[in-house]
Amino acid sequence: MRKYPNPMNPSVVGVDVLDRSLDSQGRLHSHRLLSTEWGLPSIVKAILGTSRTITYIKEHSVVDPVEKKMVLSSTNITLTNLVSVDERLVYTPHPENPEKTLLTQEAIITVKGVSLSSYLESLMASTISSNARKGREALEWVIGELTSTRDSMKSAMAAASMED
Repeated sequence: MRKYPNPMNPSVVGVDVLDRSLDSQGRLHSHRLLSTEWGLPSIVKAILGTSRTITYIKEHSVVDPVEKKMVLSSTNITLTNLVSVDERLVYTPHPENPEKTLLTQEAIITVKGVSLSSYLESLMASTISSNARKGREALEWVIGELTSTRDSMKSAMAAASMED
């Protein structure tokens, strides 16, 4: 939930929570709108016939504390007449090492009615693959930030209690 913003993926420029609720099984459902700024190459803008670089993505996640599982599904809602990207990430505990998390990621890319569609599909696949690596780095960064904040708070509380 705290993955964005992060220094590894500066293309995500905004995150808005549209809805967040608990279901009867205690799972947290979140619907968010991500605003992204894509630095598309000039040739891709020409192929797509657009100069628009801000795109919007809808994201739905389900966090299941009992199964210790998070499923995140996202799809673009901008430029859907040209390209659609449906992505699904599943985070689960590692079966042999409880200190690790497994991430399974899949994406379906569909380019519609555009010449050089295989080129664009390949470009999108490459971008998603690169962003998957950045996503893992971003999560590690978030964990580091939270750990640092927690440690700083513990130190401050310990110092305050010693002054009493």
